[in-house]
Amino acid sequence: MPRCCNRGPGRSDITLKVSGMSCSHCKYSVESAVKALPGIEKVDVRVEEGKVDVSFDPSKVSLEQITGAIEDAGYEVQR
Repeated sequence: MPRCCNRGPGRSDITLKVSGMSCSHCKYSVESAVKALPGIEKVDVRVEEGKVDVSFDPSKVSLEQITGAIEDAGYEVQR
């Protein structure tokens, strides 16, 4: 289950558990997929831990869109 917290108006932070990442190419693929979405403020991929931290504007992008982008890039978001 993703860990999420609201950081005030217009911003939320979430940490997602993502499996299938093992190298710098994986990191780049996930970062690129998420950053391509509207409303993304920051993406930090921690390959070694299998985690992705995302800061985003929930009025512009949903959690489902973020997880969908990661899954479309070929990785599994653990729910």
